[in-house]
Amino acid sequence: MPLTKSSTNWQATPEGETPAERNQRLLDEIVERSFQVFATPPEMSISEWADSERQLSRESSSAFGQWETSLNEPLRGIMDAISDPEIEEIIVMSASQVGKTEAILNAIGFHIQNDPSPILCVLPNEAMAMSMSRDRIAPMVRDTPALKGLVSDPKSRSTGNTVMHKTFPGGHITLASAQSPANLAARSCRLVLLDEVDRFPASSGSEGDPVSLAKRRAVSFWNRKIVLTSTPTIKGESRIEAAYETSDQRKYWVPCKSCGEFQTLDWSNVVWSDGKPESARYRCGKCDERWTDIERKRAITKGEWRSFQDCQGVAGFHLSGLYSPFVTLGQAASEFLSAKKHPEILRTWVNTYLSESWEEDSDQIDTHFLIERREVYADTIPSGVLVLTAGVDVQADRLECLVVGHSHADELYFIDQRIFYGSPANLQVWDELADYLRSSWTHPSGKDIRIVQTLVDSGYETQAVYQFCKRMAGNRVNASKGIGGSGRPAVGRPSKANSANCNVFPIGTNTLKEVLFARLRVKEPGPAFWHIPEHFDEEFCYQLTAEKAVKRYSKGIPRIEYIKLRPRNEALDLAVLNLAAFAMLNVNTNAVQKRLEDQRKQDPKQKTRNRKSWVSGVSHKRRF
Repeated sequence: MPLTKSSTNWQATPEGETPAERNQRLLDEIVERSFQVFATPPEMSISEWADSERQLSRESSSAFGQWETSLNEPLRGIMDAISDPEIEEIIVMSASQVGKTEAILNAIGFHIQNDPSPILCVLPNEAMAMSMSRDRIAPMVRDTPALKGLVSDPKSRSTGNTVMHKTFPGGHITLASAQSPANLAARSCRLVLLDEVDRFPASSGSEGDPVSLAKRRAVSFWNRKIVLTSTPTIKGESRIEAAYETSDQRKYWVPCKSCGEFQTLDWSNVVWSDGKPESARYRCGKCDERWTDIERKRAITKGEWRSFQDCQGVAGFHLSGLYSPFVTLGQAASEFLSAKKHPEILRTWVNTYLSESWEEDSDQIDTHFLIERREVYADTIPSGVLVLTAGVDVQADRLECLVVGHSHADELYFIDQRIFYGSPANLQVWDELADYLRSSWTHPSGKDIRIVQTLVDSGYETQAVYQFCKRMAGNRVNASKGIGGSGRPAVGRPSKANSANCNVFPIGTNTLKEVLFARLRVKEPGPAFWHIPEHFDEEFCYQLTAEKAVKRYSKGIPRIEYIKLRPRNEALDLAVLNLAAFAMLNVNTNAVQKRLEDQRKQDPKQKTRNRKSWVSGVSHKRRF
């Protein structure tokens, strides 16, 4: 460790100290600190350290105070694998709400105090990395006495510590975004923690796979540790599932309270009375005994990890929400019943609760079904619509615009489609579009409703698009640029690196198409259902389903690509732009709904007052 003002008292000479005494004192301090840095780590596992030292913080845990591994026993095996010298790589494919983040924090705390090392913690984006630092690591260091004196306050200028980089005697921890190749290549690290890897982009800039880039940081360490954690996503695309399949594939077995038979917890054995999900019980796969939640949790405390594949040095853990001490079976059953009618919601439930990848229906969306299910709206704007967005596609001889209405629970309504004929080089066609985007519709409540966000595709006649968006910036009209590939955020950070100095938002087209096709598969009105009005012609439905997802391989890595089935796909592109436009808005739909209900109670003479208050608090924050 370098000799610094903060690490020694070299400037402060005790009264009467001779130069020789001063030199000896400094030497003694250096030797002492060297022993601290290079001392052999104590023979203690991470779970033992956590049970002894870790304090849970109020703002990051429902149960604050002293950590107890026995309350979430499956985490013991995961944590201790990280401190096992025989294991180099740890794979955790888990549900949400099972405590995996706390296990990562315990590993960080253990290494800070007992095994100082350079640590790299990578998250899907910068916002998540900063949140991990501020909301999880900082409170842990503050509230755990064993750590508090080791990590200096980043607010102090003398420490050199920042939100994204913290030093401690013998090591440091760097937090990085998977989207930043510079951060991934900056430092060599012995402990590499990769959290939510299925949300990483396919490539970090132009440097390639961010997981591979991060792993390279540990190559120079003989005692390196690499930890990958995530909930899985799509079958064949999931990084965490692919990594788990190359591990020793451990599963957690628990004994039955009656027959003693050890078994893994499986959703097929969760049973409840018709219409009463709160009555859910776990059924033993051997003796058919029903377990209450208390009995299930008691069985988990007596469980053990068992591997299914011989793989030295790579430990893989699969943990579903059935092992969570925080979610009851009744809650899980209720969520399942709500989700099962809606593919998009069900997919999320399968990923985040069962910790299983989602296998997309290989069949193409039935276009004829979409045509047949078109409906007549009672009003131009259905009463459920709370927010209007628009998307604009630029063609050689026209501008095409699609308006979409957004309701609660991601229920959507196609509202209007317009074509403005003329060359994009002609200002008149842009003037016609501008007038249209500034217009309003009358809601059944009597209130005027306007388009609150528009995205214009800048892939064709780029400069004309930029000039139009600059001119219409006050009306929340922005340029967009589609970015292909898996793992992209629905909407990225805007750039102004263009001649018009206007915002250009990158949008993850693959991500949004996955959302779109999942919603088009929903067959009943309600959450995630997309309503199609009768006046939208059949051609619109054919364009909406003009692409399909195919799996292709690049350097052995599976990638989902979307290929055209028909020449025209404008409706699909416009629907994607509308999803992105809504993702840019931070709209509290509950607040909008309440405002609408209050409006209905007002005197009809007052119903058109305060038009600007229809949607308040809108900002450019991403929902995806």
